[in-house]
Amino acid sequence: MRAAVIAAIFSLSCLPDTAKASETGFLRSLAGDWRGTGMVLTKIGGANFNVSCTLRSDASESAVSMNGKCRGLAVFTRAFSANVKASGKRYTGSYIGPSGQQSQLVGSRQGDALNLRVTWARVVNGDRNAILMIEKVGQDGLRLQTVDRDPASGQSVVTSRIDLQRPTSAGR
Repeated sequence: MRAAVIAAIFSLSCLPDTAKASETGFLRSLAGDWRGTGMVLTKIGGANFNVSCTLRSDASESAVSMNGKCRGLAVFTRAFSANVKASGKRYTGSYIGPSGQQSQLVGSRQGDALNLRVTWARVVNGDRNAILMIEKVGQDGLRLQTVDRDPASGQSVVTSRIDLQRPTSAGR
């Protein structure tokens, strides 16, 4: 009986770490160059601005680093970056948006999306909290979206949504 228990424990310890393998594959699928368009809301209740964006993403088996730039109205350009590390099913990291201040990210992956709680470095739209979603859309698509809460109504509001694609070899 004791030998059977020891053999069972040993066999379980030899199983592959499927969670780590799953996160590694997902993170690596985010790597590469991306281009696309979207909208940015400067403040809740304000006007939407259409933007065109580029993004460079580097990934390892447990982390992803994204550096991007969006241009709107041919007048302004804003850089942004995100660095996220996986530890099991938990993701943590930082985000630097147009303000240039570092905000904190904490969350998890659900299917093809990282759902990250943002704690802004300063008050934005009445508080310091929002949601950032980084979603893989099909083989060659990536969506970045932030959602904040309207302090007046309590309703969730999409404050940015950028849909990116991998450039085709002809467009590179």
